[in-house]
Amino acid sequence: MSITHAAEPVSLKESDNEKWYQGNLHTHSLWSDGDDYLEMIADWYKTHGYDFLSFTDHNVLPTSERWTVPEKNKGKLHAYEELKKRFPDWVEERKNKEGQTEVRLRTFEEVAEKLGEPGKYLLIQSEEVTDRYKNMPVHMNATNLHSLLTPLGGTSVYDVMQNNTNALLAQRERTGQSMMIHLNHPNFHYGVTAEELMKVVGENFFEVYNGHPGVNNKGDEIYPSTDRIWDIILTKRLAELKLPMMYGLATDDGHNYHKIPSRASEPGRGWVVVLSKALEPEALVDAMEAGRFYASSGVKLKSITYSDQGIQVEIDPEEGVEYTTDFIGTLEGYPKEGMPKLDKQGQELHSTKRYSKKIGATLKTVKGTSASYDFNGKEIYVRALVRSSKLHPNPSEITDVESAWVQPTPGPAAPKQ
Repeated sequence: MSITHAAEPVSLKESDNEKWYQGNLHTHSLWSDGDDYLEMIADWYKTHGYDFLSFTDHNVLPTSERWTVPEKNKGKLHAYEELKKRFPDWVEERKNKEGQTEVRLRTFEEVAEKLGEPGKYLLIQSEEVTDRYKNMPVHMNATNLHSLLTPLGGTSVYDVMQNNTNALLAQRERTGQSMMIHLNHPNFHYGVTAEELMKVVGENFFEVYNGHPGVNNKGDEIYPSTDRIWDIILTKRLAELKLPMMYGLATDDGHNYHKIPSRASEPGRGWVVVLSKALEPEALVDAMEAGRFYASSGVKLKSITYSDQGIQVEIDPEEGVEYTTDFIGTLEGYPKEGMPKLDKQGQELHSTKRYSKKIGATLKTVKGTSASYDFNGKEIYVRALVRSSKLHPNPSEITDVESAWVQPTPGPAAPKQ
């Protein structure tokens, strides 16, 4: 059951039928620009308590025969030696014409068979569809793909997103396989604005937190944070464009696996926690499309309850850590117009416009491990952001505290879809 316009209260918490599953939806390996082997990365996530992992190399699925020269690839000899230490009887080698050792990169299927465990640990075949418009990067992750999606380009940033979304929806329709697409790191080179993303039909997820240190989650004086982008999109989609909810994800975008922690792009920074009936790709995709998950960079939740009355959040506390929950939303009657941002020459910048603070306002702040918000009748949507007093041990940006992003719910003033 979707949380959108729930007549009966929907309580997201563990039961006999459903469990919380933690997973990462954004991961790179030696198949593209990561510095480790698929099996080593899968092993890292498995030993760190994750339930599922999506491999998302750039414009490639790890399904073909491919060989690599360890001393020349991104992982160098260190990654090769670690691989041989961890999987001594599994490494396939040969010599090339120059007499160099080559290692065969294992395919997704081989790694899933070796490290996956039904009901315990799941690997999902996915892809980062890596596209651009002019000098603006437009990267979208396609989760649980059947076959490769080739970037389609387009006549604008919006067009690129819509074209690649349509390609995923067509593959989903053709194969009957549950799959989803999400926009990665909108503030990477400030490639995607709220106005561009809000219009895309069939694309209902984006990364509100990405663990790569170079993606500008917090924005700057010209470009809004990803949290701010989310609130603008939610307001416009629900109240003006009559489009579905946009959900927020946290991901790692890991590329570097050998010197953790450092300021490189590493695993363990952000993830999603999905309430699902089964640890299977279809069940996870279906649960996420129904909004039955939260995003986290360290805070654990026990339950989230959505009802006609409001939202309630129960935190699973860590000893000695304090929690603050902001309920964020937009009330009806907000000013709709945004002001373009201009450069020194008076030319409009490629940036999200400046909107009223009534869009994405903090409606209530609660301290403690239990927080609730009661609707007053004017809310278009409400979401919750839980921040802890604990600094993230290996953050995307140095000042990050461990947080959780609760998915939004339509308020009483949201137009009925």
